[in-house]
Amino acid sequence: MNPPLHRHTGTGLPLRRDDVDTDQIVPAEFCRRITRTGYADALFARWRQDKGFPLTDPAYTGATILIAGRNFGTGSSREHAVWALRDWGFRAVLAAGFGDIFRRNALNNAMLPITLPSGDLDWLAGRVEQDPTTGITVDLDLIEVHCGRRRWHFAIDSRARELILAGADEISLTLDRADRISAHEAQRDPWLPRIAKPTRAGHR
Repeated sequence: MNPPLHRHTGTGLPLRRDDVDTDQIVPAEFCRRITRTGYADALFARWRQDKGFPLTDPAYTGATILIAGRNFGTGSSREHAVWALRDWGFRAVLAAGFGDIFRRNALNNAMLPITLPSGDLDWLAGRVEQDPTTGITVDLDLIEVHCGRRRWHFAIDSRARELILAGADEISLTLDRADRISAHEAQRDPWLPRIAKPTRAGHR
């Protein structure tokens, strides 16, 4: 489970690139790991070798809001891309469009994929480039982003918003209903199919 998220204020990191796919976010060689954490070193691993790449710029140390371009998170469905962004410290990605699977993976991991118009993203990126300490707020209660006097409403799946506000996910909701599930199973006719309980050492 993640802590409830209602409002987050942080600094931004401008990534002025379009069509950033999941292989660029996390190269495939890092996807052999079997954990859900520990991917900060994998984030944009190839691009971080380029001089001047913003992720390696000390001015943006501690940034928690990524300001991207069009079509962010397209390509393969690897959830590692979201894990790496979260492990680095990002809580939200602002872009002019997302890959559908990336968007769902992000919401499932309580990271906000927020779609804004390209012109407004350019304004935000320029503001942050001029002053990396500029604060950007994502308000999930009001469903808006604001920076200075400018505000932008954004769209979000209502079910995902409800879970993030509550600090819950689909697994935790299922576990909360464990007693009801057990009661339902106990009432089932014995001839109906059942899930076999694991034996010693996890073998059936």
